[in-house]
Amino acid sequence: MAVDERPGAEQAEERRPSLWEAAGAWRGVLTAVGIFALTRVAQLLMLVWLGAAADDGTSLRGRLLVWDAGWFLRVAVDGYPHAYTYDTHQVLQGNELAFFPVYPMLIRGFAAVGFSAQTAALVVAWTASIAAAVALHLLGTTLYGKRTGWALVAICCSAPVSVVLSMAYSEALFLALVAGMFTAAHRQVWWAAGLLGFAAALTRPTGAAAALGLAVAAIMAVRRNRARAWQPLLAAGVALAGVPLFLAWVGLRVGDWSAWFRIQTAGWGTSFDYGRSTWEFLDETLSSGDGWIPMSVALILLAALAAAGVGLASKPWPPLAVYGVVAMVLVYGQAGFYHSKPRLLLPVMLTLLPAAVAAARARPRVAVLSIVAWAAFGLWYGAYMITIWPYTL
Repeated sequence: MAVDERPGAEQAEERRPSLWEAAGAWRGVLTAVGIFALTRVAQLLMLVWLGAAADDGTSLRGRLLVWDAGWFLRVAVDGYPHAYTYDTHQVLQGNELAFFPVYPMLIRGFAAVGFSAQTAALVVAWTASIAAAVALHLLGTTLYGKRTGWALVAICCSAPVSVVLSMAYSEALFLALVAGMFTAAHRQVWWAAGLLGFAAALTRPTGAAAALGLAVAAIMAVRRNRARAWQPLLAAGVALAGVPLFLAWVGLRVGDWSAWFRIQTAGWGTSFDYGRSTWEFLDETLSSGDGWIPMSVALILLAALAAAGVGLASKPWPPLAVYGVVAMVLVYGQAGFYHSKPRLLLPVMLTLLPAAVAAARARPRVAVLSIVAWAAFGLWYGAYMITIWPYTL
């Protein structure tokens, strides 16, 4: 059956083919996994090349286990602390309570069957990356068509700092859960959408934005069919509960309801300042900055804003639009490490959809050449950031 290339919102009242029928069954999924595999192999080769140039004695495996990976591993191995952490001068520090639980729980589960904690962290991340590729393909296919699904996989998995999909970070798991949640919601498989949304909300704080997107999908479903309204509303309610539950648990554990926010600010300077620090970074970098990494991050932030504007102008499926806008408000509105913002934007699919849709509509040769050029820069950029660039990603 031919797949309608119109946005999903316009197909709401038409007969919905089965998900596998819409996605081209296993052939389409295997193609998506093959595209993902190409991006990973290309980036691993770049990591080896740049790692040899860096000559700092760090192995390839070691580079995939740096920075936030250490925090996740400590949660997986030692559990969460019961209180605040202070240095020798009694200054509040960041600790493991800043990190949401699903990824470290999965690491602990894999470690329990015989893997070392480090190996388990990479196995979970790579398995989640494959699941993310499949979920992205299914979402792009069910909303727009098979070619869009493949393009979305290629563009997302080769984006700047998509290297985190290979690292012991939680972005791959979060992306898989969110893309899976929206696919299930669009197909009206509400039990799956609710569970995936709840898991996403316990994986990263921006799961709150995903849950709001699911709530919009639920409201749309209720307006279409009030007879079974409890299913979408229950799914949305379950997803919306995830982030508040974890924040409340941290507060109860420490004895301070603002504990999670205080730990984030103490450890990483993260607080919501309504975009003031982002604006100051852009203003300083674009007017007087001379470092190419700050300049590249500034340009990525501006390009993502422009892409989101194009995406919104094309009237995407409303739940995906709401998730994208809220997630971007959270990323641009918070203070913190400027060079981490491109990583935080990776799961915001709204910024990638315009390019994926354009690639699907272009002639195959044009689409392939454009995506290869994008991938060459994006994969190199991510590899550079964890080999040559000395700071956290």
